[in-house]
Amino acid sequence: MSQDIVEFKKRLRRLERKHTAMSRGYDAHMRADGLIVIKPKRSAPAVSGRAVIIFLLAFFVFKGFMLANIGIAGYDERVERLEQGTVVEQAGAWVMQREPLTQFVADKMGPILR
Repeated sequence: MSQDIVEFKKRLRRLERKHTAMSRGYDAHMRADGLIVIKPKRSAPAVSGRAVIIFLLAFFVFKGFMLANIGIAGYDERVERLEQGTVVEQAGAWVMQREPLTQFVADKMGPILR
């Protein structure tokens, strides 16, 4: 008898998951044999790829602006200070380190800022 209850509870859990998925939307399709099959819609990602690209572009423009405004020596000195700090500051130093793309953006922004 207990095995029947376990199987019943498993079926209830499957039905609850399916109901939750269906509550977010569903698609109905007819198979070749005429049976209508209803499947839950797949949820869209929370953040689009376009938003990620725009964020990264804005971030590198920000870094280039900082580098052009402070100068190479000042920027590198501040990043070195971050490397001596806590774990969070060290992670920030790794993210803010000067790389070719940041240098390129700073080179293009430098004449505009002066």
